Amino acid sequence: MDVILHIGAHRTGTKTFQDYLRRHAAQLAGEQVEYWGPGRTRRGLFSAAQDAGAERVQLQLAAARARGVKTLLISDENMMGSLRDTLRDGCLYASAGASLAHVARAFDGQLTAVVLSPRSLDYYWGSALAHGIACGAGMPGRDRLNAIVRSARSWRDVIADVAQAIPDVDLRVTPFERFAGRPEALLAAATGITAPCDRDRGWLNPAPTLPELRRVLPARGAPGSALPFGMDRWNPFTPEETAALREAYADDTMWLVAGADGLATLTEDNARTRAGQTLPVGARTKGHGDEHEKRQMARPG
Repeated sequence: MDVILHIGAHRTGTKTFQDYLRRHAAQLAGEQVEYWGPGRTRRGLFSAAQDAGAERVQLQLAAARARGVKTLLISDENMMGSLRDTLRDGCLYASAGASLAHVARAFDGQLTAVVLSPRSLDYYWGSALAHGIACGAGMPGRDRLNAIVRSARSWRDVIADVAQAIPDVDLRVTPFERFAGRPEALLAAATGITAPCDRDRGWLNPAPTLPELRRVLPARGAPGSALPFGMDRWNPFTPEETAALREAYADDTMWLVAGADGLATLTEDNARTRAGQTLPVGARTKGHGDEHEKRQMARPG
């Protein structure tokens, strides 16, 4: 049985992907594919007590095999650490290595692949900060934003931590820009199966827009006027900061294209492509509009 971890990251369409997997569970079962999501993984599957957690996972893996499951896909963006911790630290998943090493121990060498979806850093942090404000966080000041931009930690570091925590496992990198709004393509890339076509395209848990943020800011101790004019997504960074974040992501992308030091495989569309093929024109920006194009998104509950 292939056991595949989809670890996100946050703000890269994980809720949309998980909703797609839930809605097509019956079709996937016909292909001997089973999905475990946050509703299962966050109810004690990975216990803090190592022995208890490993025993629980092993029992459930054995049960899946007994049901005839050939591919088990486990999707939970919190396996790398919470978004709250990332916002608190001001850098990408500082505890990813320790968190995933704990998860890997529970699977006792039975993992087949890990799937990670990086996103351009300016969009990732803008979405994460907006989501944080909507969930109760305060408005970030200039010092905090500057610290995020100056952080030396990029997706390359996250990938290296994942590879070290779960060695000798196929690490597949599926850029957000190539798979945004296309959960069937992401599933095919993650598992190699022919994924069910999704005719009910939606976007769950989108980042709040500027008007939505203006409505919640007073409760966070800041006036709505603290935000720029506009009706679209919020970019908290200056043009210079945005350029620096995009350059860091471009460097990460080129590292992946060049082979990622043998740590990971850059995967695009439905075909598994070894790093070494250049990204198509527009790959770094495609999909960003989906997050704030309201006719294609579902409102968060």
